[in-house]
Amino acid sequence: MTVYFIGAGPGDPDLITVKGAKLVERCPVVMYAGSLVPKAVIERARDDAKIYNSADMDLDQITEVYQTAFANNQDVARVQTGDLSIYSSLAEQSRRLDQLGIDWQVIPGVSSFQASAAALGQELTLPEKCQTIILSRASGRTPVPDKENLKSLASHEATLCLFLSASLIRKVVRELLDVYPENWPVAVVEKASHPEQRILRGTLATIGDQMEQAGIKATAMIIVSKVLDMQDFNDSKLYDPTFSHACRKARVTEGE
Repeated sequence: MTVYFIGAGPGDPDLITVKGAKLVERCPVVMYAGSLVPKAVIERARDDAKIYNSADMDLDQITEVYQTAFANNQDVARVQTGDLSIYSSLAEQSRRLDQLGIDWQVIPGVSSFQASAAALGQELTLPEKCQTIILSRASGRTPVPDKENLKSLASHEATLCLFLSASLIRKVVRELLDVYPENWPVAVVEKASHPEQRILRGTLATIGDQMEQAGIKATAMIIVSKVLDMQDFNDSKLYDPTFSHACRKARVTEGE
C-alpha cells in the first residue's frame, strides 16, 4: 500500500502529468484539495473509488483516511494543486505517514509560478541580466522567518515570485519600495491556466491600485522582476555559433 502525493498542476486539468493521471484512475482511494483541484481531474477516478474532499478536513482526519486505507491494503491518490515541493503541506502529512510506517511517494506537478510565466509568455531568467528565481511569500497570518523578509530578498534583484500574497499587495509594495524604484516592473496572474485567468502588468507604483480595481484578492501569482520589461539582453551561449559544448562544436570563431 502506498500514498501517492500527486501535483495536479495549477488549474488546467490537462496539466497533470500522465503518471499522476494514471494513478488517479487506478487508486481505490482518492483524496483531493477540493477548493483548488479541478473536478475534471477527479472525474478520472474509477467508479468504485472512495473519494474524499480534504478542503474541510484537518490533519488528524486526513491521517485517519490513510490509516484506514493502509488497513485495507488500498493505495491512495492524494491530489493537491501545483507542485508538492512548494507550500503543499507535504512535510506534515509525510511525517505522520513515516510515524505510522506507511509508504509514500511524490509525483511532481506544474507549479503556478511556471503557469504564470507561460501565461505571460515570459522567460523568468535572461542571459547576463538575471539568472535566479526566488519563490517566496509575504509575511501575514503565516509568518515568514526574519531573514527571509522581502527587503532582504529584493536586494538580490532576482526574479521574485510571490505565492499567497495577493491580499497583502500594499504591504508587499511598501517593503519592496525600500529597495526598488517606483517604476520596477510587476505582473500579476490570477488563476493561471484556468479559463477565467486574468493578467495585470504594471509597476510598484501602480499594481496595488490595479489589483484593487480588478478585485484580485486571492489565487494570484505576483511576479516582480526587471526581466518583465527588458528587451536589451544578450543571446544565450546555448545556440551561439562561437560556443562549443558537448553536443556541438563552434562553427565560427569570435571576432570573425
